[in-house]
Amino acid sequence: MKKIYILLLLSFFGNSILTSEVNVYTSRHYDSDDALYAEFTRETGIAVNIISGKGSALLQRLKSEGKNSPADIFFTVDAGNLWKVQKEGLFQSIKSKKVLTVVPENLRGPNDEWTAIAKRARVIFYNPRNVSKDLIKDINYEDLANPEWNKKIVIRSSNNMYNQSLVASLIDNLGEANTEKWAKSVVNNLARKPQGNDRSQIIAVANGEADLAVANSYYIGIMLSGSAGQEQLEAAKKVNMIFPNQSNRGAHINISGAGILKNSPNTNNANLFLEFLLSKRVQKYMVDKSYEYPIHEDVVPSKEIAGFGINFKEDQISVKNFGELNPAAVRLMDRSGWK
Repeated sequence: MKKIYILLLLSFFGNSILTSEVNVYTSRHYDSDDALYAEFTRETGIAVNIISGKGSALLQRLKSEGKNSPADIFFTVDAGNLWKVQKEGLFQSIKSKKVLTVVPENLRGPNDEWTAIAKRARVIFYNPRNVSKDLIKDINYEDLANPEWNKKIVIRSSNNMYNQSLVASLIDNLGEANTEKWAKSVVNNLARKPQGNDRSQIIAVANGEADLAVANSYYIGIMLSGSAGQEQLEAAKKVNMIFPNQSNRGAHINISGAGILKNSPNTNNANLFLEFLLSKRVQKYMVDKSYEYPIHEDVVPSKEIAGFGINFKEDQISVKNFGELNPAAVRLMDRSGWK
């Protein structure tokens, strides 16, 4: 069971009771992160205090706590969520030269107020028993609108941030009018009403309910690891993963990321914590457990993910655009009938 450190003592007694700590608000759901926090404490002597919850709930908590918030780090998934925190004026610029050297500019927020910690690709899954690899080896996201995929695609709902960021990236690349035309065609090509999580889409393709699924890459790693149960393991073995747009701009990339809060009482410790997460050794541990892609260029992903290829082309647009274009993406999806 995940160990939760309650921070009420801090607000009552002040920081005098703990002089070396970092307080992390996180919406990440990996139990393996706990081992990382313990290792950071062993190496530095800095205690890691964790508050876990959904990103939206943690954001509301930060806003209500205001200047009295004990939070040092906000750690979450999807650049769109980090942008929401920044829009509220809750981050400060990251000062660590080590962090800014390791993380490319396109994977950092405006004014370096947040940074990627790991990457995930939004890719396409297919069942080779039903779809020839030759048919889709050069597939683009744009091709999902083609009539040949009528009633053959599954994807989760429009209220999912991963899909909103994908659409935002298409607006950035193709323009809003072309993206709206694309979205309307994709809706017409759906095999069923959007439902379930990303793993549900992969399972649908494995079971022959659809030919193509759009989902995040790390989910297939979770399924292949066996940690999600035998049924999902067997489903994962039936599908292949393909990276779209390899002949042009590259596959859509999103992130898990973190930023240092503006009112952080332990800013130096927070910078050290980010440096720790982006070190080569810790990056390897993280991606082996989360099945994401590393930020550190000298680290390879887990064996489950590496089996699908590691030298794929990534879309280089800045992830900060996903947040800036999120309102336009949401309105566009609503107009297209994407439920």
